[in-house]
Amino acid sequence: RILSASLGGIEQTDSGKTIAVVDYNGFRIVIPLKEMMVAPSAANSTDSMAVRQMKLLGNMLGAEIDFIIKGIENTSRSIVASRREAMLRKRKNFYFDLDPATGTYRIYEGRIVQARIVAVAEKGIRVEVFGVECPIYARNISYDWVGDAHERYAVGDEILVRVNQIDRESVDTLSIQADIRSVVGDKGRDNLQKCRVQGRYAGTVTDVRAGVVYVRLEIGVNAIVHTCLDRRTPAKKDCVAVAITRLDEEKNIAVGTITRILRQQI
Repeated sequence: RILSASLGGIEQTDSGKTIAVVDYNGFRIVIPLKEMMVAPSAANSTDSMAVRQMKLLGNMLGAEIDFIIKGIENTSRSIVASRREAMLRKRKNFYFDLDPATGTYRIYEGRIVQARIVAVAEKGIRVEVFGVECPIYARNISYDWVGDAHERYAVGDEILVRVNQIDRESVDTLSIQADIRSVVGDKGRDNLQKCRVQGRYAGTVTDVRAGVVYVRLEIGVNAIVHTCLDRRTPAKKDCVAVAITRLDEEKNIAVGTITRILRQQI
């Protein structure tokens, strides 16, 4: 039976092994690292891979995970479980077994499904979709420019994603690609029509790269800026005033100049 609960802790045993700890209805559930199915594979992992595994596992704290009870460890009387077996079973059921009613896979390319967020970084999130994890980077989260994914999502959230690509070579190596932005749609083109050349609008700096400032205007328009009239240098998360000089309808963006920095993010 597949059970679900939030990942509550990460511990080191006296022998130096890493375990994940889950509380399920008052019971302490222990999942060894090799049974957590955290990429890269624990088998034959190098020191650098082990460090990355620990970082990935740490980012998953608070995420809802599936697991299957394997037995009881007699010394500590802890219940031992496997997330790996639960994920492989869900992969088989949803990606490889055919639905008797339709004769097709339950999850196929183009289908919109519910996903769990298992990790959040500045420029993207990691989701678990019925037993398989995949990253979704900022460009595929929204048509809006995303400065920090933490401002929109948190570990443990459930969201809708569109599965765009599935590699069904085997249950063990199954991989998918997914996005969010095609589900939520693009309202930027309609908002661009509200923007006027020579108009001034407030916005938030989402990124600064190679001398180009990327601003998300409060009216819902993406803008790029090459010039700043303020003596201060704009930085990420600053609130700025932008004077629009041109509308690029092909790229669906506005081009302008920062007239002043309204509020700096310290």
